[in-house]
Amino acid sequence: MSQPSNTLYLSAEQVAKRFSVSKDTIWRWKRDGDFPAAVKLGGTTTRWRLSDIEEWEGCLVSGFMTSLDFRPQTAAAV
Repeated sequence: MSQPSNTLYLSAEQVAKRFSVSKDTIWRWKRDGDFPAAVKLGGTTTRWRLSDIEEWEGCLVSGFMTSLDFRPQTAAAV
């Protein structure tokens, strides 16, 4: 499914600033599967959809994750 043309994307640096953590922490969260999936825009360009970040933030309660599971799904689970 294609994304709307007005989708906003954030770099690892922008996401890190948003959460006051290092870029390494963002990459670790991604690697651990505890964070929204990144989007490859081509070449070495990786970004996160702002809407995915905001949805993830909405599930945080005092620093704890509630119900959304952002781990990558296998084809069988889709």
